[in-house]
Amino acid sequence: MNAADLVPGGTPAMLTAVIAVFVLAGVVKGVVGLGLPTISMAMLALVMAPAQAAALLIVPSLVTNLWQARPWPTLPHSLRRIGAMQVGICVGTVAGSLWLGAPTGQWAGVALGLALIAYAAWGLFGTPPSVPRRHEHALGALVGAVTGVITAATGVFVIPAVPFLQALNLGKDGLIQAMGISFTVSTVALAFGLWINGGYSPNAAGSSVMMLLPALAGMALGQWLRNKLSARMFKLCFMISLAVLGAWQVARGWGG
Repeated sequence: MNAADLVPGGTPAMLTAVIAVFVLAGVVKGVVGLGLPTISMAMLALVMAPAQAAALLIVPSLVTNLWQARPWPTLPHSLRRIGAMQVGICVGTVAGSLWLGAPTGQWAGVALGLALIAYAAWGLFGTPPSVPRRHEHALGALVGAVTGVITAATGVFVIPAVPFLQALNLGKDGLIQAMGISFTVSTVALAFGLWINGGYSPNAAGSSVMMLLPALAGMALGQWLRNKLSARMFKLCFMISLAVLGAWQVARGWGG
């Protein structure tokens, strides 16, 4: 198998760049607990179509988020709190895929850029209020549907899902698990949406599997760095970088 079989563009330089992106994305997830699909899409969309980038991140995202969804004994309790949101994510992603098609062209770059800017703004300034328990399911379903449509359009599934999960006051461990569950469901729904539009072929799945090892290596490095660096400063640099990338995507899309 050569580089042409693994990544769009097919050159060794392109393959090296894609591997480096997944290592970097894994480092980010290892340090701050999220961001693998976000940083992957942000960087890969600079050199390939968004739909191709989304197909590559499916397996690394699925495996790392399944790992994050542990421990299994507390899974039923978490699902009772966020189950309606997961249904909304599935419905929104599939509906968005049927409505919008696979993320391609300038509009997808603009949509991705706006999603990255919104995510960075939330990370830097957002302080979501608490959600009353009696409204969790209804609001969760709505938030999930909106997240699903954004996922279908951009391949990024953190907005508005993560701010909503934070607003549920689940506690540190509960929040980590809830994000793992939500990201896992979003990844599966995204894969299905790409398949509907012909963007997730067996070849794309094989390429995605090959990106798992760099992502896991990056996660291991990120977990090591988490004990060495200030998580606050890392998050600040990360969010600012995403905002800059997002602004560049928007400018490129509208300017083109």
